[in-house]
Amino acid sequence: MTPKERFLAALSRKKLDRPPVGCVTQSVTVDQMDAVGVHWPDAHTDPRKMATLGAAGAKVLGFENARIPFCLTVEAEAFGATVDLGKVDRTPMVKKHVFEADAMPTFPKDFATKGRAKTVIEATKILKKEVGDKLPIVVGTTGPVTIAGHLVGTEGLLLMMITDPDAVHKFCKVAAQMEKEYLKELVKAGADAIAMSDPSASTDMLSGEMFDEFAKPYIKECWTGVEGAKKILHICGDTTILLDHMIDTGADALSIEEKVNPAEAVRLVNNRAALIGNIGVVRPLLQGTPEDCRQNAIEVRDAGFNVVAPGCGLAARVPKANLDAMIKAIKG
Repeated sequence: MTPKERFLAALSRKKLDRPPVGCVTQSVTVDQMDAVGVHWPDAHTDPRKMATLGAAGAKVLGFENARIPFCLTVEAEAFGATVDLGKVDRTPMVKKHVFEADAMPTFPKDFATKGRAKTVIEATKILKKEVGDKLPIVVGTTGPVTIAGHLVGTEGLLLMMITDPDAVHKFCKVAAQMEKEYLKELVKAGADAIAMSDPSASTDMLSGEMFDEFAKPYIKECWTGVEGAKKILHICGDTTILLDHMIDTGADALSIEEKVNPAEAVRLVNNRAALIGNIGVVRPLLQGTPEDCRQNAIEVRDAGFNVVAPGCGLAARVPKANLDAMIKAIKG
């Protein structure tokens, strides 16, 4: 099978001789940048460089998918937020929010034709043309609760969930409207899968009931722009109590962290969605040894995950040897 055939079959929960190994969250490291001669922050704003780095995980390491972009600030920037693009080993971050709680957020109707949203769309087209026959193209986007937090400040948004829930719905709604249109453009450009990350909807911030009120309906709205591509939902933290709620969004696959016991995740999900993960990104990938990474990969594979992958976005300084060990453990 080609990596693309294997990866997409895994997302459809088909029986395979082995799971694919890849990364659907932030996938780039400094070792990859050095190997292909393209670095952050330049690659955040240049579609050619973004596409090169998006394919570097496969070229340099052997990941079985391409993946762009490398942060969760593209949508916030499209709304007008001030973003620091970071440096070679630090991803971009929102530095200044756009709206006050009592504001009526405006939808950036022309966002796909300018800025980094355009960069990601153009990079997707390049990847589709150059590697799309062999590699599945996974494009990362930001979930509506996290976008809403970028618009008004995450702490403020959480407080508003108690004091002014209607205002939270107002910001989540406009975020979902924008995201739906963005996803349509990405799928049109050639994305095989959309990996939506919504870290602000984690159990560190929301209960299951709050997830159902403030996250689930808007994620569902976003997914209406993804016809023709697979839908991957990533939520950070211990998502054990959220797995049913995540499935209810209509996601084809759930990307989860190592805080969830892998065997328990497989039992609870019970083949209702594909499972992606959940190798620890701090330990073992960043701080452990190659042998630690090999053992963790085997544990996840043997638990029954459909795609073996880091449980969250890679730190830029994850050693190549650790990723090599993870990949070799699965591919042989």
